[in-house]
Amino acid sequence: MRKIDPPAESGGSLPANQTAANGSGIKIFWYGQSCFLIETPGKKIITDPFYNQMGYPMPNIASDIVTVSHQHGDHNAVATVPGQPQVVQTTGVHTFDGISITGIKSFHDQTKGSQRGKNIIFVIQAKGIRICHLGDLGHLLDQPTLKEIGEVDVLLLPVGGYYTIDAGEAKEVAAQINPYVVVPMHYKTEYIRLPISPVTEFLQLYANYSKQKQLDLPAGKLPDQRQQVVLLELASQ
Repeated sequence: MRKIDPPAESGGSLPANQTAANGSGIKIFWYGQSCFLIETPGKKIITDPFYNQMGYPMPNIASDIVTVSHQHGDHNAVATVPGQPQVVQTTGVHTFDGISITGIKSFHDQTKGSQRGKNIIFVIQAKGIRICHLGDLGHLLDQPTLKEIGEVDVLLLPVGGYYTIDAGEAKEVAAQINPYVVVPMHYKTEYIRLPISPVTEFLQLYANYSKQKQLDLPAGKLPDQRQQVVLLELASQ
């Protein structure tokens, strides 16, 4: 695998036909495990917030919307999110002032939930950009689920195994969905003691990747090639 550093003038944006995100685009920050801040011009969305027992520094970001993929403590800590966010934790279509969030049924294991229960995949659409958060997906995707997911620009993908799909399965899922950008999540770091694998096991399956502080997605502009892997650094407050 080979790390590609973003050009200095890009401020950490994708090395493609993009410029830095502006008021019409979207920014994505990673706060550990499966927790991201998705910042649109009008709203802030937090995905799968965790409790402080997780080990990561706790984000302190008031948000408008929180998504919860399943009811485990490293994914459902809604009470820790400042403000009065609207909580999305069910399947179906949810709309909020130009933002569409579609919850799609899936499972936390390979046995249709008999081991770890159900999981919700969320497809978030804002400013013409489609972001898919897979939560704690535990299996490869069948054709009906892929059809529900549809076209994806950015895929937030668990890669650590044990509780979720592992690195090899994650690469298969990325190929099934075929997004422009793949962002790994839910992997072993110095902050946590869970029996999951480090992100290197996933990264080594690709010829190269880029490491960035945040993902900038200007409206209407995407990379030239699909399945570009972007490793996000842990965001600070």
